[in-house]
Amino acid sequence: MRNMTTGIITDIARFSLNDGPGIRTTVFLKGCPLNCIWCHNPENISKTPQLAFYKDKCKVCTKCIDTCPNKCNILKNNSIEVDFSKCTASGECVEVCPSGARVITGKTITSDEIIETVIKDMDFYIESGGGVTISGGEPMMQPSFTIELLKSLKEKNIHTAIETCGYARTSDYKEAMKYCDLFMFDYKVTDPLKHKEYTGKDNTLILKNLNFLTDNNASVILRCPIIPKLNDTDEHFKAISYITMSEKNIKQADILPYHNYGVSKRSTYGMPEGFKCDVPSKATVTLWLDRLKEYGCEKCGLG
Repeated sequence: MRNMTTGIITDIARFSLNDGPGIRTTVFLKGCPLNCIWCHNPENISKTPQLAFYKDKCKVCTKCIDTCPNKCNILKNNSIEVDFSKCTASGECVEVCPSGARVITGKTITSDEIIETVIKDMDFYIESGGGVTISGGEPMMQPSFTIELLKSLKEKNIHTAIETCGYARTSDYKEAMKYCDLFMFDYKVTDPLKHKEYTGKDNTLILKNLNFLTDNNASVILRCPIIPKLNDTDEHFKAISYITMSEKNIKQADILPYHNYGVSKRSTYGMPEGFKCDVPSKATVTLWLDRLKEYGCEKCGLG
């Protein structure tokens, strides 16, 4: 019997080398409960499909103006402006755009359809010790779909991993543990007030879920995005070190240095500009790793 539970994804990336052990396929699900000001996948924050408008590709043919049922497109100063607040991502403007300036991000798919794609690379998983990683967004925003997909992958003897921000129902993590070999768990900010300021939520539930996973023998990699001037503090590095070394089921802490890939994406989706700073140098990243080791973190590296 085919699995008919559907989810909304933005991409299936084959031959990934940075989302867990070995060669992997990464499935990006839409929807995230956090809204990190440095987010590098802002297209995955909303749960629903969205219009992406690449203004630099637009030829100002004005076909979108006549086609859009919600009158989202306006000709202004010889260029097209989009009122994203009116857009329902119906897709009519995408169909008539001759330059590929418009794309709907997010599509509905079944877990069986994903399995059909990922099993094409089974030989690579076996040879490299790889598998499939479910990412996002936040996979646990679509718990039924994520758990069904994990179960289907395990039935094929494929190694499974989840990249998670930790902000979800503990009961969903309990169910996912039955089929998930590795949780790649974000640890973004130590101070709860700063966590809420930078992500929109405090970290109480996140820490509860991290403790639940480690207390119940789940295999965990701590993923730590480090953002200059926001969380590159002694307090945070000390906390990363303490958590990593005190929890026996945390395999390692991976530092994820800030990059600016998400900055240009935000305007494409009509989102306000997020946090922007200089990308840290290799020397700065080395200093961050040295600080972790100074505080006793023997299991740390670059993610």
